[in-house]
Amino acid sequence: MSYTPQLRELIKKVEATRADRVKKGNFRRMTMDERDEVLSKFHPDFIEASMRKLTFGVNRGDKIPHELADLIEARSLIEGLKFDLEKIAYDVDVLVVGGGGAGASAALLAQEQGADVLMVTKLRFGDANTVMAQGGIQAADKENDSPAIHYLDVMGGGRFENVPELARALTNDAPIALKWLEDLGVMFDKFPDGTMKSIHGGGTSRKRMHSARDYSGAEIMRTLRDEVRNRGIRVIEFCAVVELLLDSDGKAGGAVLYNMETGEYEVARAKTVILATGGSGRLHYQGFPTTNHYGATGDALVIGYRAGAKMAFMHTIQYHPTGAAYPPQILGLLITEKVRGLGAEPVNIDGEQFVYHLETRDVASAAIIREIKERGKGITTPTGMVGVWLDSPMIDIIHGPGTVEKELPAMVRQFARFNVDIVREPMLIYPCLHYQNGGLLIDENGMTAVENLYVAGEAAGGIHGGNRLMGNSLLDIVVFGRRAGRHAGARAKDIKVKKLSLNHVDAYHKEMEAAGVDTGGRVSPMLLPRYTHRVE
Repeated sequence: MSYTPQLRELIKKVEATRADRVKKGNFRRMTMDERDEVLSKFHPDFIEASMRKLTFGVNRGDKIPHELADLIEARSLIEGLKFDLEKIAYDVDVLVVGGGGAGASAALLAQEQGADVLMVTKLRFGDANTVMAQGGIQAADKENDSPAIHYLDVMGGGRFENVPELARALTNDAPIALKWLEDLGVMFDKFPDGTMKSIHGGGTSRKRMHSARDYSGAEIMRTLRDEVRNRGIRVIEFCAVVELLLDSDGKAGGAVLYNMETGEYEVARAKTVILATGGSGRLHYQGFPTTNHYGATGDALVIGYRAGAKMAFMHTIQYHPTGAAYPPQILGLLITEKVRGLGAEPVNIDGEQFVYHLETRDVASAAIIREIKERGKGITTPTGMVGVWLDSPMIDIIHGPGTVEKELPAMVRQFARFNVDIVREPMLIYPCLHYQNGGLLIDENGMTAVENLYVAGEAAGGIHGGNRLMGNSLLDIVVFGRRAGRHAGARAKDIKVKKLSLNHVDAYHKEMEAAGVDTGGRVSPMLLPRYTHRVE
């Protein structure tokens, strides 16, 4: 579905202001007071009615989104089923749950410690948010940059709420992680002399965004998946984890696996367990469209919380400012921040730029919502969706003809399928649900408060504080995947798993009942999103 004549008429206003916008240069950044004001008034995180307090468990009293609370305040998916926990189908050193970049990184490093590793994933190996990440990965590898400067950017972008030790680990390991990926075969963009190309991302003070065109995550996932297979690590696809198993000392000792093809349950015993199941975007918080892959249903949060792991920063969700608002076939499609990094500007119906194009994602999202809801300067699409323009043709004006096609080939193809030419026409955008800023709280090695239970990737909490900067998600899956895998693999050598049980699940149900929670018949984890409409 190409732009209608009415939309093409509105594009003329955007074209008419380009020369003036180029002449004026960068739009003024917001002051801290201005940022705080637009966030408090327009960012979805600040809508009090969107969250409720938990009444039981280790996060009692903390506010989390209703959609997640519905899964936390639910009974176990396997309640009432009888399991012979002495019948062990898989007996391994390290069980990695999740087949994205964090899980693959963890599996590789755990195996390097001499551990017997099993990876299970509820979809196919590689079906993850990793493969959908486009813009790039941050790492301080230039003379004018350093991990310390990167650290300050991370803390500032996270509203200075991040766990400092985790932010420090992220930025200190970044150059090592980048080199590791390149040595494995990731083909990053480079200049003819072999120097890595790097650009700005929103909220960065240095150009440290390294990319592989606009399919960086797919390139990283391709490489990691090939390496896992080449090293002979066992991977079971379409195999979900529905509950963790704890031993008689209360330590993680394995999991109950669910074969999604046969409907059978099996027991896996493991000396250490690494949860790398990703985020929860498919819960569609507050009804927002999402960029997330089909399996992002918050599984680690549910089973980890039942086992006693604490959640952190689950009151904050990242809404990416540039999700596709039109054509309707790609509603919510991620428009990589690299587009803004190359110079594309958000403009309103009058062709006016209303926010600095490289503001942090939370501020940019809030500013777009304000432009539409308070100022009434959005563009209404034929489907009734309201968005603003992202002026992608500015990129070729700034960097020269052919830049859009060279740097954003996947994006060009995505829109060309619907007869929209982003080289010559701006895109219509609106914020979409993108990233789970919080997760299960970890230490620098990825371990939770439950001994021998690790978390890596988007399921982990504390690294990004109240907001994540672009390029730090592909970074954290590698940094903390490697850290968790290395530590879990080495630790497994000295562990003897005692008798396994699901007693913690029974205790969880009793605590929930004592708190007077009405589950309404809900069970969790969800495993897959529910989009069917049933007539009762």
